[in-house]
Amino acid sequence: MKAYLAIDIGASSGRHIVGWREEGQQKTKEVYRFSNGPVELDGHLTWDIDALLREVRAGIAKAKAAFGQIESLSIDTWGVDYVLLRGDQEVRPCYCYRDSRTDAVLSLVHEKVPFSRLYRRTGIQFQPFNTVYQLYADKMAGRLEGVTDCLMIPEYLLYKLCGVKAHEYTNATTGGLVSAATGEFDRELIRALGLPEHLFGPLSRPGTVLGEYEGIKCVLCATHDTASAVEGIPMEGVQPYISSGTWSLLGVKTPRSLTGPESEKANYSNEGGVGYNRYQKNIMGMWLINRLREELCPELAFPELVAAAEKSGFDGTVDVNDSAFLAPESMKAAFDAALGEKPREAADYFRCACRSLALSYKTAIEELERNTRRTYEKLYIVGGGARNAFLNRLTQETTGLEVVALPIEATALGNLKIQMEADT
Repeated sequence: MKAYLAIDIGASSGRHIVGWREEGQQKTKEVYRFSNGPVELDGHLTWDIDALLREVRAGIAKAKAAFGQIESLSIDTWGVDYVLLRGDQEVRPCYCYRDSRTDAVLSLVHEKVPFSRLYRRTGIQFQPFNTVYQLYADKMAGRLEGVTDCLMIPEYLLYKLCGVKAHEYTNATTGGLVSAATGEFDRELIRALGLPEHLFGPLSRPGTVLGEYEGIKCVLCATHDTASAVEGIPMEGVQPYISSGTWSLLGVKTPRSLTGPESEKANYSNEGGVGYNRYQKNIMGMWLINRLREELCPELAFPELVAAAEKSGFDGTVDVNDSAFLAPESMKAAFDAALGEKPREAADYFRCACRSLALSYKTAIEELERNTRRTYEKLYIVGGGARNAFLNRLTQETTGLEVVALPIEATALGNLKIQMEADT
């Protein structure tokens, strides 16, 4: 039996999942889990990349202890964030996408390259934390002086394991610097922004073997977690999906990028998939609910919160994509400021968050159908949010689509699938 290790790291937690084939079926077992989250440093939100690497190595040791020989491993994480290197030395800190440092450079970037042009060339939706804005902030702060490499976080972690530096296609596309037409870094765009061209090497596709760590092959999966999640969905035909975690990534597979004015207006993104385009958009997601829980009633289990939200009669809603909800000091205060009538108890806030998310999904599905010129029958929901039965019911009612909720580790399954296919 060959065993493979998927290391799936999200913005709030990471997990190591071993997969193998048994009697024609893919089996999995979680062997390690750890917490993750932004760390405040000198007034900025950052990632503790040393802690991440320690946890990655600790989980690999657990996997080896449990299964003996591991054939290969791969790592996926959220997109847009990266580590700068001067040779083998990290440029610290490693900023978190929720940090506000890009606010001051958005207009400067758009003066050099108007957003409409950015969108036509890359097909990436506007988000103030996109890699293109983060790197420009680094340029303005002098952080790019002497930098030799810019590695997305999973590629950085794999480099620390096997010593090989690489740029993986699906993750690179999240940042707004990859050409939608060629599938490689957009040199003209990089020159227009005055970014160092040597930081942007050839893009490797999922399935590329990089090297070894303690006798284990290190493979590039689709290192953007949503790209791996889409690979892990057991979907019938082409139907929309939501990868529901900290963010809700709602989209559909398309054969090519859609970069017209309708897509730009709807703020849809075109991100790399494994042989297809992921036409999708970021919606704020479980971040809202998790932050409310931390603030209002951390002692309550998630099923209790859902049950309380179902019983609440509060009907207020908010625009979940408003920037006020991106990184507020108080999520409760952000909801209060956005609502005319303030909720009276914790259950009201959770009901409001669930109803607001369902309405945002409805709007996104309408845009999706209009821009792809197709109608859909089902909506597949995977990830942690798929366990929220109340939100699933609201989503089915508002969108009119049959919701197929699959509370599976779709990201890890997609990660493992790519490794297994690379080993054939």
